[in-house]
Amino acid sequence: MAERQLAPYAVSESLGGRRTPESSPPGRSEFQRDRDRIIHSSAFRRLEYKTQVFVNHEGDLFRTRLTHSIEVAQIGRSIARQLGLNEDLVEAISLAHDLGHTPFGHAGQDELNDCMAEYGGFEHNLQSLRVVDVLEERYAAFDGLNLCFETREGILKHCSRENAERMGDVGQRFLTGQRPSLEAQVANLADEIAYNNHDVDDGLRSGLLSLEQLAEVELFATHLEQVRQSWPQLAERRVVHETVRRMINTLVTDMIAQTLANIAQSAPSSVEDVRSAPALAGFSPQMRESNHELKSFLRTELYRHYRVMRMSAKARRVIRELFQAFMEDPRLLPPQSGNRQAEHLPRTVADYIAGMTDRYAIREHRRIFAIEEI
Repeated sequence: MAERQLAPYAVSESLGGRRTPESSPPGRSEFQRDRDRIIHSSAFRRLEYKTQVFVNHEGDLFRTRLTHSIEVAQIGRSIARQLGLNEDLVEAISLAHDLGHTPFGHAGQDELNDCMAEYGGFEHNLQSLRVVDVLEERYAAFDGLNLCFETREGILKHCSRENAERMGDVGQRFLTGQRPSLEAQVANLADEIAYNNHDVDDGLRSGLLSLEQLAEVELFATHLEQVRQSWPQLAERRVVHETVRRMINTLVTDMIAQTLANIAQSAPSSVEDVRSAPALAGFSPQMRESNHELKSFLRTELYRHYRVMRMSAKARRVIRELFQAFMEDPRLLPPQSGNRQAEHLPRTVADYIAGMTDRYAIREHRRIFAIEEI
């Protein structure tokens, strides 16, 4: 990044390299190349029709995995610039972090994990890495996107010790107790900021949440009061937008300040120092508590709302019945779906289902189970 000076603890270049060596890209950095490959991937385009909370057909203005990923990248880049970090790496991680997510949000992931319980389970972070390492088929010289180690490491936010032992280089930090790069830490928290605050917006838009309910949540109530005092005649929809944008700004500002304080205390002078230190990116204790209150509210009032639970139950049934049908008769899988030998079939089925969009999963379910469909 020749246009500005990176902090000494930032990732300035890929030390871990790519799994298949390639010559350096002219006119752009290695992490810009990673970002560009992610944007041009089929998995990234499919995010347009994979949901966050509300299934695709429930409304055109609700967040999808695609819009969420773009919002995470925007927040992450803003934070990275203030901290002197590598913005291109943060952006690449942010755009790729949900590539392996199933259709139907967390309900789809939970059901596919249940279906795969006997075969190693299913976790969307691991699947995102599998997408960029194996499943994308775009290049002649290698499978996947052949991303840099630092990008791949940032995608893998969570990993059990059992899985880490099989993951090679990107799994090592889970075995040694080290942290990922500060860029990866920032992308992780940008994900949380975007997810919580935009679920507030979508919850209000859907009518499942009300301003009166949210006025009981300190983080929202504080900013709502500020907006109402400044613009008492403002229309409710604009009140919501103004409140949410202020919440995001407050969380970002707090995170930058607390992270800078953590950096000053730990005084890392290299990426390796960051890896050996406690987690450096984070919120202040007070903001962490306020953010936890918001997350708890959303879990109770939105994610467990009876209308969301009804849709989740339908979604889980679609995933379960598709998995059972393909396992019982692999001939139902499309020809290009992968290895159908018995020992590989469960993962092949999981790959196929995880790659579906919401509407494709619904359509595929109809094709298999509705007599009038072909």
